[in-house]
Amino acid sequence: MEPFLYTFLYFLIAIVVVFIGVVIFEIITTKYKDWEEIKNGNSAVSLSIAGKVIGICIILSFAIYHSDKLLDTLIWGAYGVILQVIAYFIFEVLTRSFSVEQQLKDGNMAVGIMSLAVSVGLAFVIGASIT
Repeated sequence: MEPFLYTFLYFLIAIVVVFIGVVIFEIITTKYKDWEEIKNGNSAVSLSIAGKVIGICIILSFAIYHSDKLLDTLIWGAYGVILQVIAYFIFEVLTRSFSVEQQLKDGNMAVGIMSLAVSVGLAFVIGASIT
């Protein structure tokens, strides 16, 4: 029964960490509200948020692989959220010729895809560094 319990607890941790991560991104995107844009069919914002969710889950999966404690997974998950936020701001800075946030709000799919790729790609790097 113990493996089933641990699986359920890791599942709960993932839900909590992803939820907190999404809420943080909702707060830092000041030009729009993520869920309003998604509700209105903005696929670029949806791709960007999907990248954040997948990225956080990738980091959590590496944490589960390399930890034997639930608390370690929670800590790595929180750290992963912080690093995903930093990655978002770096992406914004590196695209000085346009605002990532504004392009996402305007529904620019190319920017949405790049945002997803940055989140997922960096999640693999962050995850691989977890020992």
